[in-house]
Amino acid sequence: MKLKYALLVLSAALSFNASAQAPIVIKFSHVVATDTPKGQAAERFKQLAEKATNGRVKVEVYPNSQLYKDKEELEALQLGAVQMLAPSLAKFGPLGVKEFEVFDLPYIFPSKAALYNVTEGEIGKSLLKKLEPKGITGLAYWDNGFKVMSANKPLRTPADFRGLKMRIQSSKVLDAQMRALGANPQVLAFSEVYQALQTGVVDGTENPPSNMYTQKMHEVQKYVTVSNHGYLGYAVIVNKKFWDGLPADIRTALDQAMKDATTFEKAIAQRDNDLALEAIKKTGKTEVYMLNAQQQAEWRKALLPVQTQMESRIGAGLISAINKQAGK
Repeated sequence: MKLKYALLVLSAALSFNASAQAPIVIKFSHVVATDTPKGQAAERFKQLAEKATNGRVKVEVYPNSQLYKDKEELEALQLGAVQMLAPSLAKFGPLGVKEFEVFDLPYIFPSKAALYNVTEGEIGKSLLKKLEPKGITGLAYWDNGFKVMSANKPLRTPADFRGLKMRIQSSKVLDAQMRALGANPQVLAFSEVYQALQTGVVDGTENPPSNMYTQKMHEVQKYVTVSNHGYLGYAVIVNKKFWDGLPADIRTALDQAMKDATTFEKAIAQRDNDLALEAIKKTGKTEVYMLNAQQQAEWRKALLPVQTQMESRIGAGLISAINKQAGK
């Protein structure tokens, strides 16, 4: 009897020990390719996090909408089905945090320096705090750069957009942007864009060059205009309950891993976009056009009223503060 009891105690101890040593799993889901800036940074975070925690944390990265599409992933995070995401900032508007739509406003950021003044300053921190009542903790802003426009006809002036079906993310601001150009905005999940362009469901879209190239959209778009009219960035977020429940030393290590991954991501984002644009040119399938100063002024004139239109939705004070921070 004593032997049987001792074996039971030993078995329970071994079971507890195995359980105690099982790594904490972080499922990190995103919708773009592994070789985009976001995809590479997610892999870098995985390496840094696992090393910094001596294997106590295991990060499983799921790129290219393998687990969830755009509309599904935030709900999955809130339910705890995944622990970490890096959605585009436009995704938080439909969630009820409309202030994030300020990042979608055309021509709100004249440069990367102006952008970083916002994301790395008090405005950026206060915006991330607004996610907490939704069960979300914001860890960092990741960069994907300024967007180009593409279609199967040249887009030189705002008049060229008239009547075109242009794919957008779900965003009231982007909807207003396309309507200001005379286009018909069409909301589609990122994973569906290539096929929609290929089959003519939509005529064109907007993207940073790295997203366009890695998704092969240039193969089904004859013209690209380097307009730099808008910005596409991401927030790296975690399920708040999961994050708050981590041991303090683990959370500290993961925070540092995220800081280092963010520095890496910002360093490669512009480079990858420049390389992607060159690669698109070299295919010979897509004509790349740079707006001249006069054309850029026409685009700005057509799109700047969107900022005023969106004041009641996003907040006039926030828009004004960002314009002031950007030196405008």
